[in-house]
Amino acid sequence: MGVNTIRIFSMPICFLVVLCLCAAFTEAENLKYKDPKQPLNVRIKDLMKRMTLEEKIGQMTQIERKLASPDVMKKYFIGSVLSGGGSVPGPKATAEEWVNMVNDLQKGAISTRLGIPMIYGIDAVHGHNNVYKATIFPHNVGLGVTRQNIINMISLKFGEFEILGFFPIRKTGYQIGDDYDLFDYGSVLQTLDSQLLDGKIVVCRDPRWGRCYESYSEDHKIVQTMTEIIPGLQGDLPANSRKGVPLSLEIAGCAKHFVGDGGTVNGIDENNTVIDYNGLLNIHMPAYFDSIRKGVATVMVSYSSWNGKKMHANQELVTGFLKNKLKFRGFVISDWQGIDRITSPPHVNYSYSVQAGILAGIDMIMLPENFTEFIDDLTFQVKNNVIPMSRIDDAVRRILRVKFVMGLFEDPIADLSLADKLGNQEHRDLAREAARKSLVLLKNGKNANQPLLPLAKKAPKILVAGTHADNLGYQCGGWTIEWQGVQGNDLTVGTTILGAVKKTVDPSTQVVYMENPDVNFVKTNGFSYAIVVVGEVPYAEMFGDSKNLSIIDPGPSTIKNVCGAVKCVVVVVSGRPVVIEPYLAQIDALVAAWLPGSEGGPGVADALFGDYGFTGKLARTWFKSVDQLPMNVGDPHYDPLFAFGFGLTTKARQQN
Repeated sequence: MGVNTIRIFSMPICFLVVLCLCAAFTEAENLKYKDPKQPLNVRIKDLMKRMTLEEKIGQMTQIERKLASPDVMKKYFIGSVLSGGGSVPGPKATAEEWVNMVNDLQKGAISTRLGIPMIYGIDAVHGHNNVYKATIFPHNVGLGVTRQNIINMISLKFGEFEILGFFPIRKTGYQIGDDYDLFDYGSVLQTLDSQLLDGKIVVCRDPRWGRCYESYSEDHKIVQTMTEIIPGLQGDLPANSRKGVPLSLEIAGCAKHFVGDGGTVNGIDENNTVIDYNGLLNIHMPAYFDSIRKGVATVMVSYSSWNGKKMHANQELVTGFLKNKLKFRGFVISDWQGIDRITSPPHVNYSYSVQAGILAGIDMIMLPENFTEFIDDLTFQVKNNVIPMSRIDDAVRRILRVKFVMGLFEDPIADLSLADKLGNQEHRDLAREAARKSLVLLKNGKNANQPLLPLAKKAPKILVAGTHADNLGYQCGGWTIEWQGVQGNDLTVGTTILGAVKKTVDPSTQVVYMENPDVNFVKTNGFSYAIVVVGEVPYAEMFGDSKNLSIIDPGPSTIKNVCGAVKCVVVVVSGRPVVIEPYLAQIDALVAAWLPGSEGGPGVADALFGDYGFTGKLARTWFKSVDQLPMNVGDPHYDPLFAFGFGLTTKARQQN
């Protein structure tokens, strides 16, 4: 009886177990979004039908690393985390610390009900410039000088690489850098899923702007050629790809800032760009045509306005032009607190800002501070039909598309197999080459028949002077370790110009360094020649806006004291053309070195001493006086000190 009773009740129990197992297997089989063999749109559609409003708004939310934790990622379904300038896991954090930090956050993201991985963004402006020991490449103002596609040199040099100073990314592929910010850290240390937030395709039309060094040129054609950084970063588009659809990639590039931020009145950051529609299309828009055609994954909106209308609220351009006309299918991201600045003062009417920004077509909002306010406000507006659900679905569909093509669902966790590649010698050699090819020789000898360069390596005694000769922070500029940059030599690993000179000259040559020597010292020490290195201090964004564009003191007096007493070459380290005309007659040779990065010292020495020739041509007009500004090639009042495209050339000295 007992046995029979057991049998009677065991059959239904077994049946229920079987039903449960079948249901579980069926559910697993129906999770098409987790199946990489399914078509992309099928995966997106399947995932979206399972998402709640809360989960969708979480995907639209990008928070600063300082606010993030695994619990926060899980609780709010956060779609993205970023490191802004100077935002790091700890002082001099190692590659391992970065990877572990990002992986911890990623584990929080994928522990949610649907397991949607995050994408990690970073302001990587000229290499992985937040990271200690990363290779720091020249800023864009220097790269634009090359006229060759230096991006190809950077992109295709190595099979194993550190993307312009980024962590190594994949074992075969490309190397890239400054113009793309949004990157998913999973791809960055052989897959730190990353969105590279620094793809500057801005056309700077006024060097008084504090972000001008982030621009390749005043000429949109040069900027367009540099969009080759996109396939360098993301890979080449397949032949049958649809227009505007991001390609399969490991890092998501970001073209920025849409659109016209380099044309603001008087070069004031975040100001108003006053230009007609044709001018906007012909000067500021062409690089976006190229970027989207090449499959860029994300586009960041500009703080600036166009003819008085804030770009973060400009539905006509963000949705009407970028998304609808250009058929861009990646996602649009705001700038740091970008929607707050729709109003003046910022944040004064946040509900309106959320409404205006989302309805304009921004898909992901960068929220470095109070992200819960955004989530609550957007949720309220959707539930009350202020913002239609169709707009939320468009945003989430775009974000998921990028995450799927990046392979984040299959491989969300980064490993450490390439961590030791960070800052290795191959990458430093590449940055040295980029720095060397970025130099522009503006003058070589007071008499054209008696050039000063190349300098003799074997001279009895030479002088190196100037504020920038022995200052790694100065030659790296802004967006290096800290947002505004750092002065001095202990910020990261690299070689100053003085250090490189000492390594380059003959062992018998005595190198004397004095930052600001007086005339008597120069005259009485029997120097064969002098190298004077002067320029600007580091800055970023609005803190770099300048009305006078002057060399910092005591630079002018150093030029006068040294060059009035001995033959001299002046090397200008700056993010743009600066006032040099008053001192030009005293100078024997003049070199524009821009902001050459951590390997700028060896790059400058290579050309000064003739191991390589000067080849660079100005990608920016060098003015006589700031009163002429704005002045760009083709303007009716064009009267430069050194014209766009100017640059003397030299040949490498024949080696014995």
